[in-house]
Amino acid sequence: MSNDSQARPPAGSVSAPGRYPIDLTGPRSHTLVIQPGVGSLSIGPSQSGKKADLHAAPDANIDWTVFEAFATPAGSPWPRFLYYTGSDTGFFDWAQKRPIEELTWTPILSADTVVDASQSIVNNLHIVMDLSENRLSLKLPNGHFRLSVSGDLSRFSATGDIPSYLTLAPRTGRRKNDAPFLLPDLGALHQVTNLTLHNTPLGQPISLKCLSRFPNVNSLSLWGNFCDLDLLARQTGLTNLELRFMPDLGDLPPLDAWPMLDRFIAFNVEEAAGKRLKQQMKKRAIARPWTGHASVSQLRKPEWWTTEYGRPFSSWPKRMAKLANEAYDAAQADLAQACSFAEAEAAITAFTVRFNSLKGIETSEREDLGEAVWQLSQADHRIGEPIPEEMAQRWFDAARDY
Repeated sequence: MSNDSQARPPAGSVSAPGRYPIDLTGPRSHTLVIQPGVGSLSIGPSQSGKKADLHAAPDANIDWTVFEAFATPAGSPWPRFLYYTGSDTGFFDWAQKRPIEELTWTPILSADTVVDASQSIVNNLHIVMDLSENRLSLKLPNGHFRLSVSGDLSRFSATGDIPSYLTLAPRTGRRKNDAPFLLPDLGALHQVTNLTLHNTPLGQPISLKCLSRFPNVNSLSLWGNFCDLDLLARQTGLTNLELRFMPDLGDLPPLDAWPMLDRFIAFNVEEAAGKRLKQQMKKRAIARPWTGHASVSQLRKPEWWTTEYGRPFSSWPKRMAKLANEAYDAAQADLAQACSFAEAEAAITAFTVRFNSLKGIETSEREDLGEAVWQLSQADHRIGEPIPEEMAQRWFDAARDY
């Protein structure tokens, strides 16, 4: 804690928008800018750029108590939502006295780390295992809280109290024809009753064989691409089932497989299965009225999934995504006329070089463009034999400056 901490305003006394010098990593090391109506704060390394409100080295020691002076206009602790990327775990000690409404932590760990958060008061805890090559073992908070874990789940383990709600979003492959993803062993977390599994709609499918490890689940929410849906029939204790952004429900059991189901949602799902589910839902309502919400909506044709999720530019800023899609359309049209590998190379090279002068192409965008080149290599052409993935990748690497 800095020497001039004595000069800090009383706890909860600052709620007006403005610029405030704070002793985050040392005396007056940072200036906190509070915007009207903004209840969130992001702290991360300088590489985060504008994604972080305050920059701090990943291994910097942070004085979390500097935020105790701040409150929302309604009088609750500010920030309400805290995002932090780094190795400092002092926020868990801080949260023993000052509750955190929602915390998203992306650990950057120099060694395997064990953290005791059992006495911390965090209502919603999100752990993002994307940037650390080391393992995190977390003793979870006591009492009622929600836990979300994303990224490389194999590097995360938990002990202590079971969360009221658990969301898992594993890092899966980009391609729907990859071998199904199998969730790693998650130990005590298998005892949860309320489970959400997140995946991309057109990426590597997650196998639902993992559900055999979750014997107590009565509420299940699935987002994205999954396989082995027939195994859902074994979850006879389900009272709530939610299916969202799922392009393939061909193996889904009929609704009467779950005799205790009283709440059901299917939203943005494939059209054929959606129509069947609507009929089943009405039939079930006659036999036993739904006591909770029940709906099937936003039924989608196969081409919708390709348009919305088939290309790897969905997370790009709109301007960049528009340019990328225009380049993709042009390359696809050229490839459709290609009768030789040389003509295919010319089409993919032309696509690649269009991004050499475009600002904002970092690692993730380069990976997206590499995936786009793979997709283009699989597109229709007149060569008479497939374009090998390695060949298309060589063309991409030879033409790019990013």
